[in-house]
Amino acid sequence: MSLVVFESLKQINCADCRQGPLRHLVREAGVPRCLDCADLGHLVYLPRGDAALTRRAREASSLSAVVLRFNKRRRRYERQGLLVEDPALTRAERACLADAEARARRRERDRLRRTVEDTRFTAAFAAEIVRLFPGCPAERAVAMAGHASLRGSGRVGRTAAGRALTEQAVSVAVRAAVRHTDTEYDALLMAGVPRFAARARLAARIDAVLDGWRTPPPSPASPPPPVDASGPEP
Repeated sequence: MSLVVFESLKQINCADCRQGPLRHLVREAGVPRCLDCADLGHLVYLPRGDAALTRRAREASSLSAVVLRFNKRRRRYERQGLLVEDPALTRAERACLADAEARARRRERDRLRRTVEDTRFTAAFAAEIVRLFPGCPAERAVAMAGHASLRGSGRVGRTAAGRALTEQAVSVAVRAAVRHTDTEYDALLMAGVPRFAARARLAARIDAVLDGWRTPPPSPASPPPPVDASGPEP
């Protein structure tokens, strides 16, 4: 079990040495004490943010303490960092510097892998749009697929149903694209029209576009046979 140190939000002094106001304090039997009086004054503060550095510093330090601060809005304590021994932090920093290049190469490989995965998924999403809506222009299908499947966007293409390319998820993405691109939906929202009222007002127009896209485009007419201009043989 980790030792706990609190980051104070109030003007609090140490109950023993009267030092204060304290930024970091320990509560023993409900009494606030400074780090020196709690025998933790030799530790140094490591803010949160670097998971590898935090893990290595904690492992290298024979004594450590978690620093918590109370979040009034969320009404809970949240971790702010760690108190560790200075030599342990120094060793951890050196270890992180030593493998920084390797971690950078790994991040680059992961980035390239995600790029390839995203490209393939967007192409598959666009192909599914064309399958469900064969009359949709190819460039529109690609644009809609790229928008719906953008990584980290939270859009329908990144949901479980979207990644599975279900018909419902793809249809929802196409309908949303038509709503925003082919109608005055956004202008209605800016004018203060409630979202569901705006959707209801434009539903018939959107359905007409989608119904048109569900019909395959006409096949190009076959060219007429070439005309022999040489005339009959004598």
